Amino acid sequence: MSDFWAIAPIWYVAFLLSTVCHEAAHALVAKWGGDSTAYSGGQVTLDPIPHLQREPFGLIVIPWLSLIASGGSSMFGWGSAPFDPYWQIRYPRRAALMALAGPISNFLLAIIAAILMHIGIAYGIFVLDGNPLVTSTQGVFLEGAGLFLSVLFVLNVILGVFNLLPVPPLDGYSVLGLLMPERVFLKLLEFARSPGFSFLGIILAYQIFPQIARPVLRIAYYLFMKPLVF
Repeated sequence: MSDFWAIAPIWYVAFLLSTVCHEAAHALVAKWGGDSTAYSGGQVTLDPIPHLQREPFGLIVIPWLSLIASGGSSMFGWGSAPFDPYWQIRYPRRAALMALAGPISNFLLAIIAAILMHIGIAYGIFVLDGNPLVTSTQGVFLEGAGLFLSVLFVLNVILGVFNLLPVPPLDGYSVLGLLMPERVFLKLLEFARSPGFSFLGIILAYQIFPQIARPVLRIAYYLFMKPLVF
């Protein structure tokens, strides 16, 4: 249990940073596209406080319960950035870009984490470990830093891929607006407004994702293990 309380804050900080960046990216791109709803609510920020105030259940209660239930091996939760649904109807492609911004922010965080781990390996600060990806024998602080970067990498790969699944209410469903005619996409949005349809979408996502998570992580690990060209 002492090990759990040593790693739990690292997990939570990585989760909170990842989710706040995800939601802030949604809010920023929506503002650029003409919808200031999230901006007016203070969501265009990396300060976690406005995000925590908006979604305390998804950002505090559920993450800690899921971490405790898993024994410190995984964390689940969610954030949210409000948007004007009428803006989405008027500008479906702008709304699709807003949706895409969240997963892109996760992939960027994963890339940053991978680069920092490779730099640490190159300078002898970190060594490849496996689980976590890197560790350090040069003190507790650097060992914690290795765990943080490892969790940040894996967590953001998972968040980015999961949110791109094309089922409501996940971001991937709205991203379809970039791939199909507007008229067809607007019809799909009408279905997505049904709470029951979104509930079925979440169930479907959790059925599908375990089947693709392992191969996606294998690919991510392979790309991470390859030497980076600086």
